[in-house]
Amino acid sequence: MPTDYEALLLVAFGGPESLDQVEPFLEKVTAGHHIPAERLAEVADRYARVGGVSPINARLRNLVDSVGAELLAVGSRFPIYWGNRNAPPLLAETVAGMCDDGIGRALAWIASPYSSNSTCRRYREDIQAARAEIGSDAPQIDVIRPHHDHPGLIRPAADRLVEALRSLPTDDALVLFSAHSLPLDLAATCDYEAQVNEAAGLVAERAGVTSSRRWEVVWQSRSGHPGVPWLEPDVCERIQQLGEAGERSVAVSPIGFPVENFEVAWDLDIEAAEQAGRAGMNFARAACIDNDPRFVAMIKDLVIERTDPTKSAPAALGRSGTRPHDCPESCCPGPTRPA
Repeated sequence: MPTDYEALLLVAFGGPESLDQVEPFLEKVTAGHHIPAERLAEVADRYARVGGVSPINARLRNLVDSVGAELLAVGSRFPIYWGNRNAPPLLAETVAGMCDDGIGRALAWIASPYSSNSTCRRYREDIQAARAEIGSDAPQIDVIRPHHDHPGLIRPAADRLVEALRSLPTDDALVLFSAHSLPLDLAATCDYEAQVNEAAGLVAERAGVTSSRRWEVVWQSRSGHPGVPWLEPDVCERIQQLGEAGERSVAVSPIGFPVENFEVAWDLDIEAAEQAGRAGMNFARAACIDNDPRFVAMIKDLVIERTDPTKSAPAALGRSGTRPHDCPESCCPGPTRPA
C-alpha cells in the first residue's frame, strides 16, 4: 500500500450558495435522471425560499480548517483541498488546481460513510473523470474506505440524539433514524441499507434506546421517477402513522447525513416537523455531527490508517468488518433503468 501521499482532498455533494447557483446546481444533480419538470420546479422554489443557500458548503469550509489543524497537530503538513460534485468549488477544478500545485499523490475522503452507487461509486467515478480531463499529469487519488460504523461517527451521533431526546417534554419518544432513500434496484446491489441499519442500531444502543421497538429506520429525499420503487417508509408518512397510532413524541436522527445539508434542513426541520405538528406530536431533530471534534479526529485517523498503518489500526464498532480501500469493479453498480 502506498504511503507517500502529499495531500488530502475532501469530496462532497455540494450545494448552491446564492439564487443564481440554484438552476445550474439542479441541472447538474439531475442530469440523466428523468426527474419530472414539476419536481424540479418544486425543489427550486424551496431553495428560493431560503435565499438559494444550502448549509453544506459552509460546513465543508469549517471541515477544511479543522482537519488541517488536526493533521498539523500530529505533525502532518498535508495541504487540504475541497471539491464538490455539483456546485463550486467543482471537483474537476480542484483536481486541476492540485495538479498545478505539483501534487503527485493524494487521498480523498468522501463526505458520506456508506457504500452505494450514489454515496461512493459515483464519487470515485467523478474523481477519475476529473483526472482524465488533465491527462497523464493528473495526481493519483486514492479514496479512503467507507466507514459507517467508525466510533467518530457513532459516538457523536449518539450524543446528539440524547440532546434531542432531552429537549422533548415526554420521556417516551420514538426515534426515527433517517437516511436518503434509494431505488430498490440500487439498494439490492449494495450494502447501503444494511449499513444504515447497523449504524442506527449502534447509535440507539449508545443513546440508551435499548428497546428495538422504540427506534426504526426511515427514508427521505426521494427524487426519482414516480414509477420506480424506492426504499420506504418515508419519514413524513411514518410520522403521520405514528401520530394516528397515539405516539406523543418523535425524535429524528439524520444518521445518513453526517454533514448538514439542505435535505436535512428542509425535509426534516420543515416538512417532518410540520407533519409532527399536524399529528399533534412533539418533535425534535438531532443535530448533524460535522462540527464535533471526534468527527474531525475520525478523518485524521482514517488518513493515518492509510498513510501509516502502524500508528492507526482500522476502527469499527459494528459486526460487518471494515471495507477494503479499493472497491472491485463489480461493487455498487449503477441503475439498470431510469431512477
